[in-house]
Amino acid sequence: MKILVATEKPFAPVAVEGIREIIQGAGFGFELLEKYTDKNSLIEAVSQADGVIIRSDIIDRQVIEAAGKLKIVVRAGAGYDNVDLEAASEKDICVMNTPGQNANAVAELAMGMMVYAVRNMFNGTSGTELKGKSLGIHAYGNVGRNVARIAKGFGMEIYAYDPYCKPEVIERDGVKVLTSVEDLYKKCQVVSLHIPATEETSKSINADLLGRMPKNAVLVNTARKEVIDETSLMMLMENRIDFKYITDIMPAADAKFAEKFAGRYYSTPKKMGAQTDEANINAGIAAAKQIVDFFKEGNQTFRVNP
Repeated sequence: MKILVATEKPFAPVAVEGIREIIQGAGFGFELLEKYTDKNSLIEAVSQADGVIIRSDIIDRQVIEAAGKLKIVVRAGAGYDNVDLEAASEKDICVMNTPGQNANAVAELAMGMMVYAVRNMFNGTSGTELKGKSLGIHAYGNVGRNVARIAKGFGMEIYAYDPYCKPEVIERDGVKVLTSVEDLYKKCQVVSLHIPATEETSKSINADLLGRMPKNAVLVNTARKEVIDETSLMMLMENRIDFKYITDIMPAADAKFAEKFAGRYYSTPKKMGAQTDEANINAGIAAAKQIVDFFKEGNQTFRVNP
């Protein structure tokens, strides 16, 4: 039994050693592929693997077809749109994620982006404070809950919309439940996005929703770029000089956004939400434990494909 850790963007060394100890301690073989520069390296390595741990690495149909022995892919992180779930299911390959392991890291980044936005990106001018501002959390999963926890310390008035989360769960955290997405955007000066990229959510964040936000609105996106209707957002920002967009996922039209909306737009050069030592270690260790549990006990608790 061979377990491959394939990460173009490597885990922290301490995480790699922790993963190695868990995998080898279970009696499995361990192989490491880091900082690879071409897809063929991944295809060659995965061809002999029974299980693979990845980060943002692309496991598409071509990779899956080359993986004759593969039984499980674990994405160390929450999002899994970098894995072709349909192709995996066709070959009876289990795909898992590691939900919650990087939630605090992403939430802290989201809050930092909010501060950056209301302080005018630290350009030397007088900004405003988060205290007393209304915060809308769009999707109340692991990251959203951590955002709410931290935002309480800032003294924000917190609302959430999530049709898949029971209202009592949200209310138990001292967060006010809104029953429509339109109400969330109408009520909140700051909105933090935590929705997944699906057919339903693709380009769902558009001018119709965003135009409902109050004056001096701030949209923070640490979710996925696919949920943003970039053309619509650009048109809105042209008409509303008070609107700011801060994102951890660089838009396709990044250069245009930066040119048109200097001082009101910022994107990280690459996705940074989970880029902390703690999240790196937590997600990697969780992935290793899930693979061992899958092969030893048949546990598929975090399976994300049919």
